[in-house]
Amino acid sequence: VQLQASGGGLVQAGGSLRLSCATSARTSGRYAVGWFRQAPGKEREFVAVNSWSDHRYYSDSVKGRFTISKDSAENMVYLQMNSLEPEDTAVYYCAAGRPILSMIRVASHYNYWGQGTQVTVSS
Repeated sequence: VQLQASGGGLVQAGGSLRLSCATSARTSGRYAVGWFRQAPGKEREFVAVNSWSDHRYYSDSVKGRFTISKDSAENMVYLQMNSLEPEDTAVYYCAAGRPILSMIRVASHYNYWGQGTQVTVSS
C-alpha cells in the first residue's frame, strides 16, 4: 500500500485545515488507516485512526476538534482539524496497517507510511 499525505500549511490558532491521504489500494475491511504526528524533538504520536471495521479512535488531545473520515470510492482518508492550537504544530503522517485493536494507537504496528505534511499553527 502506498500513501501520500497532503493539505498541510500555516494557519493561525483557532483556524482549520483538512489533511488528505491518498491510498493506492482499497483499505476498507483490510487496513486501518491512521494519522500520526511528530513535533521537533518529540516522538511520533498517535492522532486518529479509522479501523478496518470503520471504527474511529482519537487521542485525548484532539478529541472533539479533529475528525477522521474516508471516501472509499476514491481511496482517500481525511483529517479535518478544527480549533487548531500551536501545540498541534508537527509533521503529520498517514499510515496503514493491520494492528490488533489494543495496538491501534502504536506507530510501530503500522507497516505503510506516507511522506508527511507540515502543519504549523501560529499563536
